[in-house]
Amino acid sequence: MDVADRKILALLQSEGRITLTELAEKVGLSVSRCQRRVRELEAAEIIRGYRAVVDAAAMGYGFEVLLFATLSRPDAVAEFDAALADVPEIIEAQRLFGEPDYLIRVVSADLPSYQRLYESVLMHLPGVRGLNSTIVMKQAVHPRPLPEHPSHEAPPSADPA
Repeated sequence: MDVADRKILALLQSEGRITLTELAEKVGLSVSRCQRRVRELEAAEIIRGYRAVVDAAAMGYGFEVLLFATLSRPDAVAEFDAALADVPEIIEAQRLFGEPDYLIRVVSADLPSYQRLYESVLMHLPGVRGLNSTIVMKQAVHPRPLPEHPSHEAPPSADPA
């Protein structure tokens, strides 16, 4: 991955609807070379998809919870992962080292709807030993693009060929 690839990724993360022509111009490549690079980044699954950023509250999901889950046994991971994928209100889940085993982002309309989800679905996920909910007060930093370079890495050479 070189400077041009990183610029393409940075621009697509911040301006997902940019045209290929505009992208090529900003990166300093021909349209065909830029298109080839984008396709290569997609094929390598570095670009994993395209989506709109939607305001959850405007969609009726004004209540967000961070749920910490601890499993009762290590062999429940695959079954637990599959069950998480079946709950639409779970918008993100991460497997952690140590305890708790998972950090899960859950959205709902309000506290009563979260309580219903918790009692009817979340408590009954396979392999759960314990759940701990923390209500999100506000989002201090909204999801944003990845930095162009890891902080430990020097910027690559400027050869956008």
